[in-house]
Amino acid sequence: MTQAVESVAYDVVVIGAGPVGENVADRARAAGLSAAIVESELIGGECSYWACMPSKALLRPVVARADARRVPGLAAAVQGPLDTAAVLAHRDTYASHWKDDGQVAWLEGIGADIFRGHGRLAGPKAVTVTGPDGTEHRLTARHAVAVCTGSKAVVPELPGIDGARPWTSREATSAKEVPGRLVVVGGGVVGVEMATVWGALGARVTMLVRGKGLLPRMEPFAGELVAEALTDAGADIRTGVSATSVQRSAPDGPVTVELDNGERIEADEILFATGRAPRTDDLGLETVGLKPGSWLTVDDSCQVENTPWLYAVGDVNHRALLTHQGKYQARIAGAAIAARAKDVTSLDTDRWGAHAATADHAAVPQVVFTDPEAASVGLTLAEAEQAGHRVRAVDHDLAAVAGSGLYADGYRGRARMIVDLDREILLGVTFVGPGIGELLHSATVAVAGEVPLARLWHAVPAYPTISEIWLRLLETYRDSGA
Repeated sequence: MTQAVESVAYDVVVIGAGPVGENVADRARAAGLSAAIVESELIGGECSYWACMPSKALLRPVVARADARRVPGLAAAVQGPLDTAAVLAHRDTYASHWKDDGQVAWLEGIGADIFRGHGRLAGPKAVTVTGPDGTEHRLTARHAVAVCTGSKAVVPELPGIDGARPWTSREATSAKEVPGRLVVVGGGVVGVEMATVWGALGARVTMLVRGKGLLPRMEPFAGELVAEALTDAGADIRTGVSATSVQRSAPDGPVTVELDNGERIEADEILFATGRAPRTDDLGLETVGLKPGSWLTVDDSCQVENTPWLYAVGDVNHRALLTHQGKYQARIAGAAIAARAKDVTSLDTDRWGAHAATADHAAVPQVVFTDPEAASVGLTLAEAEQAGHRVRAVDHDLAAVAGSGLYADGYRGRARMIVDLDREILLGVTFVGPGIGELLHSATVAVAGEVPLARLWHAVPAYPTISEIWLRLLETYRDSGA
């Protein structure tokens, strides 16, 4: 029987205790506001246990071995297979063995109250929390409710899918054994990263990609270089195909996927990396005039349209489905909530203002931790042209700088910057190559800071580093008639 509990009031109530919700609560507490945070699973959310941390922990040994195999004097020592048990144990450590004690301690340390259970809106500024034991808590917010429930993997409704027990990103990052044969459906970030991991650990990987190539949201050459490397590593990449049905006839037996060209492929596991949906279907949105299961449209302070007390932060607003971008939004939203709670008459919501998540539009960084790595920030050439900018793409071979040759024998990579010809600033930058992930923040600073190219000439890259690619890109732009 459900037990009713007296309503408790807080300045801010946060639904979802992943990195985004944690940061909203942290910013609220730092501003002197009281905060409650509600979580139905593990404190720390998707990133900590089934996404960023376990996936990158799995990828690090794979990429480190690949790098070492390209270094003279070291290559011969690392030709053997990876220690699968050690790799998986490393993953388990970074996933905190799927226990959230450390995250709980951090939230308690900032003074946020934690409510475990399923949180639902119950009208304006009201949240009910149904705990695991059926106990119900009623929370009210004096100033704001922040929805930070994230997103979930989408599995297509195909014949046989229910009995096939397909992997999503959660199963792919937490699996305890290496499948002998793995089919990966989808060519985006999750697909290529998991193909890299499990292929390196011994699985025979087949990738099924509906479109023309991998990493469709990046510059075309990024997907091309990653595809070449995956193919060289033994993956079978098939583009322009779709799965039409999936069948697993026995619980412990193989899975068979049928393609739209009539071909059938048998594997031990199948991973669907085919997109995300908002976790808003059982959130009580209907009690405040919003549609359950929908993405929540927000302004640049992350305030939900026509609902001034409600904020949607992170994946649920569909602006940039990345942990670091959600945490950025949380800092912006937290500052906006605090300012409005203190009756600040005019928020700084101009472009790049303190209360505007401008980077969501202009400077979203992302690293794909494959071998080679692919990293980008800002607009691609196609996006810039579609937006009406007068631009020029400036390309350079990353292998042509001394630092790349020192990093690895046979280094292969490419760099591109997108120049706004009217303002002579950068609208986007893409790097593909081993070890380039740490280059991305310099590009992010240049794009977000709208640094004039004339000033970038004075940012001298240290020699001999891969960062010297910045000088080569600027020289190429100059020599092209700029």
